[in-house]
Amino acid sequence: MSGSGKSTVTRELAARGERAVDADCDEFSEWVALDAASDAPGTPVEAGRDWVWRADRIQELLDTEDSDALFLSGCAPNMREFLPRFDHIILLSAPAEIILERLANRTGNSYGKAPGEAARVLDLIETVEPLLRRAADYELDTSAPLGEVVAEVLRIAQQ
Repeated sequence: MSGSGKSTVTRELAARGERAVDADCDEFSEWVALDAASDAPGTPVEAGRDWVWRADRIQELLDTEDSDALFLSGCAPNMREFLPRFDHIILLSAPAEIILERLANRTGNSYGKAPGEAARVLDLIETVEPLLRRAADYELDTSAPLGEVVAEVLRIAQQ
């Protein structure tokens, strides 16, 4: 979910020397037009188009074996095809009120500030987060201090 702490955790992992990639950027994601019959759960980011992973670039990233571990963060309607490639899937979550506060106060990303975006995130918490929870091996509550969350991510990765 937007505001769950994915980017913050990814930046902290990278600062600690880990290979950590945030897929929610132009390098690894792109806008695509949706056809009327799209069956992706939740609502698209915008009417008629959504933000999805660039399959070729994600595939290339996962095929590159130049480190012991790769931490890949992001959430996209087409990520399901890549899930079998991951050793561990960790859902980062937080209570809705914390997510709304983060969206309102974030500075590095404007998503969540425009009318309707926070409402969309709340809808996705209800409709998509349960699906993510079923796919995840672990769930971490990012309302805990950042250092604790990152330490737990690293502990899981060592299993």
